[in-house]
Order: sequence, then C-alpha cells, then structure tokens
Amino acid sequence: MTAAVLDGRARAAHLRSGLRARVRALVDAGAAQPHLATILVGEDEASRIYVAAKHRDCAEVGIGSVRIDLPATATTAEVCAAIAALNEDPRVAGLIVQLPLPSQVDPLTALLTVEPAKDADGLHPVNLGRLVLDRTGPVPCTPRGILDLLTAHGVDLSGACVVIVGRGTTVGRPLSLLLTSRGVDATVTICHTATRNLAAITRRADVIVAATGRPGVLTADMVSPGTAVVDVGITRIAGRLQGDVDPGVAAVAGLLTPVPGGIGPMTRVMLLDNVVTAAGG
Repeated sequence: MTAAVLDGRARAAHLRSGLRARVRALVDAGAAQPHLATILVGEDEASRIYVAAKHRDCAEVGIGSVRIDLPATATTAEVCAAIAALNEDPRVAGLIVQLPLPSQVDPLTALLTVEPAKDADGLHPVNLGRLVLDRTGPVPCTPRGILDLLTAHGVDLSGACVVIVGRGTTVGRPLSLLLTSRGVDATVTICHTATRNLAAITRRADVIVAATGRPGVLTADMVSPGTAVVDVGITRIAGRLQGDVDPGVAAVAGLLTPVPGGIGPMTRVMLLDNVVTAAGG
C-alpha cells in the first residue's frame, strides 16, 4: 500500500484561479484593488524568501502589495508605528508582520497593534476569540488550508477522530478550534511533549496532523492503515526539506501530504483568500 497524495500545489492552483475571478469582480464593480502589506524586520534569509513569494502570489491573482522592510535594529515602537500607518492606509485590505522578529521586538505588542479587520494571518486575539465563538472573522491560514485540503479530497471529518501532534498558536491550537466548530464537527485530541504513550493515541486516529517542527516525529508504527496524515512541519537538513512525518508512513497511510508541496502552498493561498475576503470579495 502506498498513500495517495494530498496535493497542496494542485489545490492551491485551483483556488488561485477562483481568487483571480473574485478580484476582477471587485475591480469591475468599482472597488479599489485589494492590497496586502508585509512588514519584514531584519535580514533573515528564509523570511525574505517567504515574503518575496507572498508578493509574487499577490501579483498572480491581481492583488496589489505593499512591502515595508525595516532594519534588524528596529525597535518595538518603530515596528508598531509601521503597522499603525498601514492600519490607516485605505489601499491595504490585509497586513502581516513576518515572523520571527528580532529579539528586541515584542511580537505580542506588534500583533496587538494590527487592526483585527486587516489581520491577514488571522492570529490577532480578537480573531482567535471569534474562532472560539464560531463567529465570522479571519481564520489562521494554515488551519484553513488543512481543512480545505482534507475536504477537497473527500475526507469526512464529521465525528472523525483527529489527533493533532503539536499545540502551537499558529497551527495546533487554532486548528483544534476550527475542526470542532459547528459544521465541521470533528472530535479532536491535541498531543504535545508531555503526552504519555503518544503512539497509542495516534493509532486510534482517522486523521493525524503533525505540527511539531521535529523531523520524523511521526513514524509508521504510530499510524493505522488507511489514516489520512497531514505533515505541517518543514525543516532543512543537509540542504533538503524534511517534514515531521517519517517517509515510512507513506507505506501505511491512506492519504499523505508531501513536503514540500502539501500544506505550504495551501497556507499561502489562504492568506490571499483572507485579503480578498477582507476587501469584500
């Protein structure tokens, strides 16, 4: 048995086509072209590559973009001043502050400065609160991408046992809220470094989401045959990208996301979707 591929690249390409049509409809109706703004602090190479990719994605679907690059010496006050200016910019429908930030910048203060309606990442406490309450608002991009990819491949989540390995604030915790929301109705277990007998828990799962950032943490003996496995982790080892899921899992799982080409493209397209939705499209 070899797992079928949950192809994030193909699904994201399909969604981008729909986004292009939504942006055109907005502009044709007389609305301003929606813009995404990014704030990058410092010279982290991975962050620079990722931000550049976001701006290319915007151009592909017709979204305008504003890029603010600040020096690595920028203070929390300077970062917040840049955010405040973008909050007031009528062109900007959504904005993000690229993480990680230099140690002298407080990420929570920066996040709280973002206007919740322009929070393209969906990580502002106001928007996470909306997710808790099942209210409409920007939803974190990676959890949205995971849900969409599973649904598009016919995975029935209603009543399904989903095990999330990792309790981070960008994936694990908000994903648990999204999957247990009304209309999705999964039954979710979150596991972490203090979880006892992790393998016994993951073997009971219909769906496993590995989001720890630890390469190979999920091995074949931890997965029951036919399980849908979502690999969120991405680590560069000896020049190659490695996910949280050991390659041997492909011989057991029913569905499996590749690394790269799985959740990464889905996260990026959901960012664009959040921007277009914020613009009224």
